[in-house]
Amino acid sequence: MAAAVLFDLDRVGPTEVRALGALNDSKQQTPEGRAELFPVILRVAAKVAIVSRCAPGIDSRGLHVTNLAALRDALRRVACDGCVCLSDGFSLARLGHDQRAVIGGDGKSAAIAAASVIAKETRDRYMRRADALHPGWQFAEHVGYSTPEHRDAIERLGVSPLHRLSFQSAAYQQMVLDDC
Repeated sequence: MAAAVLFDLDRVGPTEVRALGALNDSKQQTPEGRAELFPVILRVAAKVAIVSRCAPGIDSRGLHVTNLAALRDALRRVACDGCVCLSDGFSLARLGHDQRAVIGGDGKSAAIAAASVIAKETRDRYMRRADALHPGWQFAEHVGYSTPEHRDAIERLGVSPLHRLSFQSAAYQQMVLDDC
């Protein structure tokens, strides 16, 4: 999941300024904090783009290449003439707009932090819905992170269509050894 946000400063009032003051790296925020920021960001943004990539695509192209392509696609969707696109740490080839790679960007740029919140909250919501379609893997609880419970579920049930087969997990490796 990748996201990009273009703020409309005319939509930012005192209430939004207070709420957006909590922006930071999405991983540094509580799930409740991200959920509260999500509608505020959508309300004050001129444009928001969310791009998702599937597990087979990630497996075939690689995670890093896929992430950069998704981010490039998201930025292209919010970019406008004369803008400078900010990305968190990586320059993006063939973006078609001026850009700046900002190391630690989600702690330095409101737009990058907002995109981080939008991407993480969207992914978490998707994983909670996926839990109903793929019971047993407890996607709603771990929202895709490799927890001991998630690894146990993989050992019990195998992988679901949502799992990346190229991900190197001890649980995946054990399954391969068991199949030999």
